Amino acid sequence: MEKDNSKQDSNPRIPSAIFVDDVDKFMEKSENSSVEEVLKRLDEQHSKYKFFEYNLITKRKRLQLQLPDLENTLGMIKTMKLHKGQQLKTDFLLSDDVYTKAHIQATDNVYLWLGANVMLEYNLNDATELISRNIQLATDNMKQVDDDLDFLRDQFTTTEVNMARVYNWDVKKRQAAKIKQ
Repeated sequence: MEKDNSKQDSNPRIPSAIFVDDVDKFMEKSENSSVEEVLKRLDEQHSKYKFFEYNLITKRKRLQLQLPDLENTLGMIKTMKLHKGQQLKTDFLLSDDVYTKAHIQATDNVYLWLGANVMLEYNLNDATELISRNIQLATDNMKQVDDDLDFLRDQFTTTEVNMARVYNWDVKKRQAAKIKQ
């Protein structure tokens, strides 16, 4: 049986931070001409990760708001299927904490708001299938966002450690130069 590895080593949506193991070798590379330049590049990389984090957190909040609405919609459709051919009495939400009593005539169709000023009529079975698929998709997206955020935390840590290692390397280099003088 294949072992599920929850910790990712790479992510196709987020660039990986490379850990600087040997700072001396790293600083000898031609693109690393000065400590300030390297620290600036690492800081830019850190800022990019902050931007990714902001976008992922925004997406997660949107999904967290969307899921309860989808589940309530699915529950209502299932109730309508259960009481098919009967008039339903319900409390209808007008706005936050404001309800009114409603009598819903027996129907085999529902209108679903799809967003972007689009509403379509579906029969109860098709509506159940559509909403169930949307719930599954939102749940999968939520898991992916959480995995991306976990991966991103590792990239933050790696970048911050790299910045500290390069800075400390520079401090030691300056101290050694002072002692030689």
